[in-house]
Amino acid sequence: MEQLVAGIHHFQRHVLPAQRERFASLARGQNPLALFVTCSDSRIVPNLITHTEPGDLFLLRNVGNLVPAYHAHQADTSAAAAVEFAVAVLEVPAIVVCGHSKCGAIDALLHPEKVAGHPSVSGWLQHAEATRRIVQEKYAHLSDEQRRNVAVQENVLAQLENLRTHPAVAAALARGRLTLHGWVYKFETCEVFTYSPDVEQFVAVNGDVAPALATTFGARTIQSI
Repeated sequence: MEQLVAGIHHFQRHVLPAQRERFASLARGQNPLALFVTCSDSRIVPNLITHTEPGDLFLLRNVGNLVPAYHAHQADTSAAAAVEFAVAVLEVPAIVVCGHSKCGAIDALLHPEKVAGHPSVSGWLQHAEATRRIVQEKYAHLSDEQRRNVAVQENVLAQLENLRTHPAVAAALARGRLTLHGWVYKFETCEVFTYSPDVEQFVAVNGDVAPALATTFGARTIQSI
């Protein structure tokens, strides 16, 4: 706690004076660039990864970067409310679902015995059951580490499909004012990969590759990234 309090003092004394005008404008309202759905993992810092400022990202964070399908929203009205508010009220032009390597939630999804004594975690991960079954049926031949790697990617795509079941998202997509993007952040190299429907792969985001619009999902071959 001492480090957190010291951080507040540093912000107020050294950061705020140079940014006072920006923070004053944020007090009048927000106009975020995207709804950014990612994991609660402390190693993920969305604004740092994307080099964005306060007010640029509307964040939805939870264990495993999950977005329950709309028909299941009664089990988690918080996620549904965040999606609806971002899309219907703030009218964000994009939604990014960002998974990450070495994800503990994905590991627990593939090995449920690891969270057998944690009913809340086990119950929450049921929203990723589609991911678990895809990995079980399609990637059983891979090693455990490889299956976790592809599960991270498949889970991002599964959450994008879940997003399309939300009425606000479906309506915005139909009007052509919203795009959906699937990303994976790799801790080992600090790279970001985006799903490209053209090649049905996650490809590295660099100066030559723009984030791909993820609107349709056909047969795909997920590889290690």
